[in-house]
Amino acid sequence: MPKGVPWHGKTVCTGVYKQTAAGPRMVRRLDIDGDGQGDLGGHGGEQRAVLVYQLDSYRFWANELGREDLVPGNFGEDFTVEGLPDDEVCIGDRHRIGDALHEVTQPRVTCYRVGLRMGEPQMAALLVAHHRPGFYLRVVEEGEVEAGQEIVKVSTGPEAMTVKEIDRVLYLPGHTREQVERALRIPELSPGWQGSMKILLDQADGDGGGSGSAGLNAAANGLPSVSPATPAGGSPPTAGRPWTPGASEAGQSGPSGVSAATRPVRSSSAQTSGTWSGWCSVPSGSRSGR
Repeated sequence: MPKGVPWHGKTVCTGVYKQTAAGPRMVRRLDIDGDGQGDLGGHGGEQRAVLVYQLDSYRFWANELGREDLVPGNFGEDFTVEGLPDDEVCIGDRHRIGDALHEVTQPRVTCYRVGLRMGEPQMAALLVAHHRPGFYLRVVEEGEVEAGQEIVKVSTGPEAMTVKEIDRVLYLPGHTREQVERALRIPELSPGWQGSMKILLDQADGDGGGSGSAGLNAAANGLPSVSPATPAGGSPPTAGRPWTPGASEAGQSGPSGVSAATRPVRSSSAQTSGTWSGWCSVPSGSRSGR
């Protein structure tokens, strides 16, 4: 069940405290078996069924924050991946892992709970300021996934607009009308982010500006989200070897629970793929949330 955590004199319900898990898990339309969301008003749903965060960002934050204790799952993600950077992954891209097919829907919009988990009160603001959001996946085809399976890119989203680019359109000044219009031409973009892009377009029509402030205000009010009504660790693997977070390089024996990693390679068809080693979630049979 989601964990109650004290915050500013009250108790908030959150499952951002992920643990690693081993073995196969069923990825379903709204969730992964053994996982859940504590606050369905701001998390989860079909457009945000699976959260992805990259080990490269873990390395960045370890250096930026002077932390040596960061391990997969600390940012509340379901898949912790090696590769799949925000400046390459596009909205609408599809990836197959095991039997499940996933589609990229939006960058992450970080709430304060990740700061609780990290012990860094400014973490949500830092994630925005440093433009390292990670991204959400929709489950196109349900199926079982397991550590060590290949992550294969099946197709590129229309407009080929990266997670990094659309995140900057929303949060930074200087975006162009053409960028906003491109974003609105992506049917796979979550309804919440479509709403935010429309606000930016309306702002541009009203004052000709590209300040990004309307997008920031929309995000603060919960626009990037899942529905039109409320939009809103360890050492890296040795090259050529799969890695299970928490496992030693020699024995590859990891903890029970779940965490994920991909190592980018190129297939014969030049499609991005990788080797993954689980996803950040909770032990089998329990429920939690981010």
